[in-house]
Amino acid sequence: MIEQIFPDIFRMEIPLPGNPLKAVNSYVIKGDHRFLIIDTGMNMSACREAMAAGLSELAVDLNKTDFFITHLHADHLGLVSELARPAVKIYFNYPDAEILRNLHQWDDVKATALNNGFSTEEVESALQKHPGRKYFKPSPLNYAPLREGDQVSIGRYIFQCIETPGHTPGHLCLYEAEEKILFSGDHILEDITPNISMWADSGNPLQEYLDSLDKINLMEISLVFPGHRRIFAGHRKRIAELKKHHQIRAEEVLAILKRDRRNAYQVASQMTWDIDCKKWDDFPAPQKWFASGEALSHLQYLLMENKLTREMVKGKAYYSLV
Repeated sequence: MIEQIFPDIFRMEIPLPGNPLKAVNSYVIKGDHRFLIIDTGMNMSACREAMAAGLSELAVDLNKTDFFITHLHADHLGLVSELARPAVKIYFNYPDAEILRNLHQWDDVKATALNNGFSTEEVESALQKHPGRKYFKPSPLNYAPLREGDQVSIGRYIFQCIETPGHTPGHLCLYEAEEKILFSGDHILEDITPNISMWADSGNPLQEYLDSLDKINLMEISLVFPGHRRIFAGHRKRIAELKKHHQIRAEEVLAILKRDRRNAYQVASQMTWDIDCKKWDDFPAPQKWFASGEALSHLQYLLMENKLTREMVKGKAYYSLV
């Protein structure tokens, strides 16, 4: 589906078959003899076909097309290696680029998962099916890295880069101050909540996410163009809902730990999830992965708030109430 959503700005809905996200929004902005594409879809046939059809309908010349990728996840970055032509710019962010350059990235993630309750068999199954591994072509790309306050100009628009870490360490949004429009990537979504996961031994992604929400809350925004689902207005109302969601999540984690100490995998198995499965054992491996990653981010947040303690027992990290 292609629709014009603003002067010279078009939304292409790129399908994600078999994925709960259903589709990713890829945006095309037409300038004077040049184009900008924001996010691309995965490196899979359904995405390639939808992208090719959309670009043809919009008469986009890829030799005159730059790319802005909001963050490193495969549904946003996966196709850019096939679409980008020589001499075009691929705007990206520094922290996520560093992760992609880490040759031991998946080994590090696997070690963290094992430390937090996953069995070796479940880790192997989850990583084998992980979209970040299946649908991302690890081609060397010449990124044009951007930071907070940097600008991207295309046609009538001058966009400002807004750093919004949380969903990923380097997540970037684009804001047009005159028109008051925000391309939010996966930072703020209207119909679903962004997954805030943690698969590292340090950091506090949930706190970073909440801080990033506060930053966007202060801005004047008339329309939000998200990475998934529908375009919406009323960003402050949605931000309040997202913050409340994570407060409820944190309270649920504390309630679970009242019974006994738990690792992240065990906590996730007892949390409430909007997944069409009767019990935890029925969860597909990728959904167990994302659920446990989100549980871990909340455990780390509560640990940093001095509400929990952590101890290692036989190579597993267990959390208890203070």
